[in-house]
Amino acid sequence: MIVAREADHGKAGGVGDLICSANSGEKLMADEINTGTILIKEGTGLPEGLQCESQPYLKGWRLVKNLSSSGLDRKLCEARWTFFYMAEELRAVVVGSDLEKMKRRAVKRVVASMKSERLNSLEITHVAAKRFLGLPYVTVSGHPRHIQESMFLFHAKRLAEWDQARLAAA
Repeated sequence: MIVAREADHGKAGGVGDLICSANSGEKLMADEINTGTILIKEGTGLPEGLQCESQPYLKGWRLVKNLSSSGLDRKLCEARWTFFYMAEELRAVVVGSDLEKMKRRAVKRVVASMKSERLNSLEITHVAAKRFLGLPYVTVSGHPRHIQESMFLFHAKRLAEWDQARLAAA
């Protein structure tokens, strides 16, 4: 389960961190990815007290199990946070024989094609399994999303924090 709680940075009333530990009864891989599925990057800040169940899906990304995009948007709006929707549609096509493995590879390609490393969520908008000349393939489409407290995308304060973190990592 993901629970937002106060970060251990000594700030009272601070932004919660995405808690990413798997519960003992939780599977380590998602069973299935479908239209409407939300993936959230590990370490994403969430409002205090926001609870949503998740499980690992890709390295560094978690699949939200109990909330759709509209449900998550509603909960974030109630907490006065913003769930941005990017108009650019990302798409990947993968050929193979195992449906779930093809979906996972396609989602991995969609995540890799996100142009900004700052975007912290992805909404899957289309999943289709088809055949062409007997070869099975999967098409997965999605839209980048972003969760943050400010109603202004990449608020200047956050940009400064990200730039400092990027310089420190280099």
